[in-house]
Amino acid sequence: MKILALDIGDQWTGIAISDALGLLAKPYKTVTTDQLMLQLKELITNERITQGVIGYPKTLKGNISEQTKKIEAQHEILKTQFPQITWVLWDERLSSRRAELHKKSTSKEEKQRSHAVAAAFILDSYLEYLHMHKNLG
Repeated sequence: MKILALDIGDQWTGIAISDALGLLAKPYKTVTTDQLMLQLKELITNERITQGVIGYPKTLKGNISEQTKKIEAQHEILKTQFPQITWVLWDERLSSRRAELHKKSTSKEEKQRSHAVAAAFILDSYLEYLHMHKNLG
């Protein structure tokens, strides 16, 4: 059972996938947002994804922004298109910034890859949360 994470933007969406044990997050790829549903259809089938984590972009103060509303709408679409997946909105504050600081992007390809890296940071924090709560329970 693998978990995927999405860092959805207006133009690009970063995708990350966990290992089968749900311990490690790795960047998978960056796709154009308009091709996301097609990519997910293939990915969910081929990788046996059971859960999806969507980066939830609140402002630094925790408020709702226009981008937050766009992600909430995407969340509803994903739940409808892929009802076999459990979809979770996950706080992504600072994940894109963290990805930028991780490795400065100089080329167009590196800038696109940074979206997948941001998705991996989102997934990593979610996996850490699951692990902590598993150990507490």
